[in-house]
Amino acid sequence: MKTVAGAIALALGIAIGLGHPARAEEKAWTKVRIVTEGAFAPWNYTNADGSLGGFEIDLYKDLCRRMKVECTIEAQSFDGMIPALNAGKFDAIIAGMSATPKREEVMAFSVAYGSTGQSFGVLKDGPLLNLPEKGKLFSLASDQAGAAAALQELKPMLKGKVIGVQSASIAATFLDKYLKDTVEIREYKTTEQHDLDLNAGRIDAVMASMAYLSNAVAKPENSAMTITGPRFQGGLLGRGSSVGLRKTDPELKAMFDKAIAEARDQGVIERLSQKYFGYDVTPR
Repeated sequence: MKTVAGAIALALGIAIGLGHPARAEEKAWTKVRIVTEGAFAPWNYTNADGSLGGFEIDLYKDLCRRMKVECTIEAQSFDGMIPALNAGKFDAIIAGMSATPKREEVMAFSVAYGSTGQSFGVLKDGPLLNLPEKGKLFSLASDQAGAAAALQELKPMLKGKVIGVQSASIAATFLDKYLKDTVEIREYKTTEQHDLDLNAGRIDAVMASMAYLSNAVAKPENSAMTITGPRFQGGLLGRGSSVGLRKTDPELKAMFDKAIAEARDQGVIERLSQKYFGYDVTPR
């Protein structure tokens, strides 16, 4: 009788367990593998000695210290980062990557740590120097009508022109969505490559983040370049640069969210912004 009762109890226990699986144990993070690009100054870049530098390099060190984890970082091409993350090669992407609705279909993001918007780089003696709405900021989220009007104003001047853009970037997504019927879009592995073609006259303009363009036009080799036209942010361009993470790592996301909020509130992000950009890129 005791044996039968025990068997019934065991069966009931199994059934209950199958119906209500126990919550998986939370992962305790002690080491985090980070990937960056090393070619997107001033967010991140590679120094002459091969070491990494930039806003995000200083920032990740501060965040890892706050999270009390050991972090490693290495560089690879931007367009392969998301597949590498989801394949388990890295745990986090810190590479000027904006949190966009499209990317959020396959990955998670921390809260944003920086936002500058996207604009156009052209040659000072080129045909696109005087693009309309120069320097004016338009939000694809909160000012859709204004952004649409600005795009319509741009189209006559951009008609038939060739615009360079980094592959897999939000600028590439923007051009494909709003200007593919107006311009020829030419994609490049890195932003530095499209700058070379712009200087050589092989393309008419480039589109990239305002932060990148501000740094690029200040380089001696890009002395013929300047920034023009409007600046766009929000909407499909995302809510700002954020740490890219796997959806299956909510504990790590919570750790980054807390560390970024602390760094923001304590003025660390503003201080690093001034050091590398010359202005505050703290998300508002």
